[in-house]
Amino acid sequence: MRRLVECVPNFSEGRDRAKVERVVAAMREVPGLLVLADESDADHNRSVVTIAGEPDVVVEAVIRAVGKAAELIDLTQQTGVHPRIGATDVVPFIPLEGVTLQDCVALAQLAGREIWKRYQIPVYLYEAAAQRPDRVNLENIRRGQFEGLRQEIETNAERAPDIGDRVIHPTAGATVVGARKFLVAYNILLNTADVEVAKNVAKAVRFSSGGLRYVKAMGVFLDARNLAQVSMNLTDFEQTPVHRVFEMVQREAERYGTSVLSSELIGLIPRRAIDMTAEYFLRFENFTTAHVLEKRLEDALQAAVERPRSFAAVLEPFLAAVAQPTATPGGGSVAAVAGALAASLGQMVAGLSSQRESQAAYSARLDRLFQEFQIAARDIPQTIDADAAAFEAVVTARKLPRDTEAERSDRNEAIQKALQRAVEVPMDVARRAADIFEMIGQLEEMSSPSMISDVHVARLMAAAAVRGALENVEINLDGIEDLGFVERARSDARAVAGRASETQVSAGD
Repeated sequence: MRRLVECVPNFSEGRDRAKVERVVAAMREVPGLLVLADESDADHNRSVVTIAGEPDVVVEAVIRAVGKAAELIDLTQQTGVHPRIGATDVVPFIPLEGVTLQDCVALAQLAGREIWKRYQIPVYLYEAAAQRPDRVNLENIRRGQFEGLRQEIETNAERAPDIGDRVIHPTAGATVVGARKFLVAYNILLNTADVEVAKNVAKAVRFSSGGLRYVKAMGVFLDARNLAQVSMNLTDFEQTPVHRVFEMVQREAERYGTSVLSSELIGLIPRRAIDMTAEYFLRFENFTTAHVLEKRLEDALQAAVERPRSFAAVLEPFLAAVAQPTATPGGGSVAAVAGALAASLGQMVAGLSSQRESQAAYSARLDRLFQEFQIAARDIPQTIDADAAAFEAVVTARKLPRDTEAERSDRNEAIQKALQRAVEVPMDVARRAADIFEMIGQLEEMSSPSMISDVHVARLMAAAAVRGALENVEINLDGIEDLGFVERARSDARAVAGRASETQVSAGD
């Protein structure tokens, strides 16, 4: 399965294109890297580069870029309206395909360690990679900017980095690395030079001061255009769509006697965000992504490439592996497969139902579920190999030597760690399968009546995945000596089991 990660490093240089191009060139040297976008802004004095590729390729490219930026960008001389603490200011990893958000957390940690090791630039972890609650939000880490951090990093324990010593790089500052979902960087230019108006509008729009959920905003003045701008990050465009943000900024601007002049994107935007905006402003009654010609053609071409001549032939390698007289793959992997089948079947039902005129009233909700099932069906198969690897680690630990007291102690410690991992993996499968179970339940009222049996089968498969995964949790708990861990795991297992039961499937089975 293909594994793709996106990364959007932000560099504190937007006026000297030669420097930016040298930073990008350092990334291009890594074979297999895709550079998707490269944008600079002189007023913000910032450049945003969008790259993608296999996880190890993207990590290496970003690390090299951090080193090159440290050579070229001196924060003691840099100015601009955008807050920053580093020459490479922020590095977010975003899952695209075959990769989970938790995988991106691991990539962020790896990149952070290498950045400190190679360049002695301290690293802070944010969003999903944050190790402290107050560091989930980037603005908390960037408080005081480079100058403030330089004064406090050595004396204030609250400003200590997550990776590296409490010593800021003299010219490159610090770097913030994290993992997150897709973010839309979106700016709206106001028809006024009064930056106080932009600040007031930003305050009304951003969530932290009572505005729209999933919106971060600030008001800035653009010297080059002699105009004020509302600069925003939309952290979940499906929950708070672009058109809603635009309309609120427009209304707030009018309250202060001005108007929206234009808006701009920084970096890339998913087609889904544009589809939602078109649907809203054009007032389509039956719009889904299935109505987009290019999307329908893309799906048809993909299906033509991927559809096998025999579905039995596709299953044979996995079935043969399960049938072998070896410990893995076993019940945990089979449970994960059941969850993946449930998600795929749910995706099919949501996709077909959204195309039926009889279900037009549910089209928006079905389209949303289609996307969620698609993500689940992509992510849960990753746990198949993880479950097998977790159990193999237990087997390996049990084979360690135990002739001396020290060897017996090391062996027992290795076994305990491996057993805890062998609990955590199937517990993750159970949670994911319970999520799928609940999502399928939402299809009951929205799906086409002709597919209700598919809904029931999907829900039964999800329930089986939950139960099967929890069986693996319980059997591995028996050997764990940490009673606190055991009690927490059993409590979690009871909660997950209560979310998904075959008895909750509607009549008709």
